[in-house]
Amino acid sequence: MLSIAFTGGGTGGHIYPGLAVAAALTELLPGCRIFWIGSAAGMDRLIVEGAGLVFFGVPSGKLRRYFSLKNLSDVVKIGAGFFAARRILKKERPRLLFSKGGFVSVPPCAAAASLGIPVFTHESDYSPGLATRINARFAARIFTAYEDTAAFFPPRFREKAVSAGNPVRPGFRNADADAGRVFLGIAQGTKGSQERILLVLGGSQGAREVNELIRESLPKLTEYYTVVHQTGPNQDWEIPASARYRPYAYIREEMPQVLAAAELVLGRSGAGTVWEAATAGKPMVLIPLHGSGTRGDQVENAAFFEKAGAAVVIKGTGDRGVTAAVLAATVATLAEDTLMRNAMAAASARIGSRDGADLIARSLLAEIEP
Repeated sequence: MLSIAFTGGGTGGHIYPGLAVAAALTELLPGCRIFWIGSAAGMDRLIVEGAGLVFFGVPSGKLRRYFSLKNLSDVVKIGAGFFAARRILKKERPRLLFSKGGFVSVPPCAAAASLGIPVFTHESDYSPGLATRINARFAARIFTAYEDTAAFFPPRFREKAVSAGNPVRPGFRNADADAGRVFLGIAQGTKGSQERILLVLGGSQGAREVNELIRESLPKLTEYYTVVHQTGPNQDWEIPASARYRPYAYIREEMPQVLAAAELVLGRSGAGTVWEAATAGKPMVLIPLHGSGTRGDQVENAAFFEKAGAAVVIKGTGDRGVTAAVLAATVATLAEDTLMRNAMAAASARIGSRDGADLIARSLLAEIEP
């Protein structure tokens, strides 16, 4: 049986797009066996096995751009991950390896290259992360979500870069808004009218700044919307649910339907959030993560969607972060301006119309069956 290896992980943003490519590839090549190499610790196994794929866990160490004593122990983990991945690949003998990035993907990509297995990698953010920059050395092709991303690579790698959009799970392309309302318990209003929904996303682990802003601005937001809020599973959340406020620790399988039901999406600007919202054709209010704890990828992602007319980006001024007053005023402006929302939704849909999962899967198939 023909086998294909996938790798990536550490966050849902490095796993779900890979699963979208795996699903598209399975449709094109029904007889193939796809397995995943991911982190032995964390959420990787749960998500991948939940999608029906065979999962192999390997040791993984974080790649840091700054000095830390943890770098010493993580170098050992990275080495152990390389040899563990090499044993798996040597035994399973896949035709190729596709990487969705994240620190766990580096050892499998290096191991595949050492065995002569072709490596293909994808970068979801506007500029490539450290893992993708390393994996590019082993890759036969580098898929990117944005046309401009190729310019961030050294000249010798740019000819290998192909813009394909970001892979998004197929459920987001044909989601049922009515099913989302049923899940949320929000019935259709009288005479065909519908309650307006603001979907707040802080990512699978939540975002403390976003949550605090919602806490402070909730009275104003609920003047216009029923607020559906993914708070994150690790948040100590005290605001109870009500008719106009629906908090959820995490929305999993129902997210495509919930997103389809939303009129406006508010959240961070990680690749998963912005591309899933674009696939659903939703206008966005983005609060990018910035500062010393990030390399600036969310700021870049947000700037792209703002320039395209699909999003409004809220930033702090000087030493001050984003304020609840600014957030509430921004949402109020959009809630009252139907023409602006519709223009943003159309711009968002234009970006999201590109099916990155199918494009990448067809490219991989061409390598398997030239």
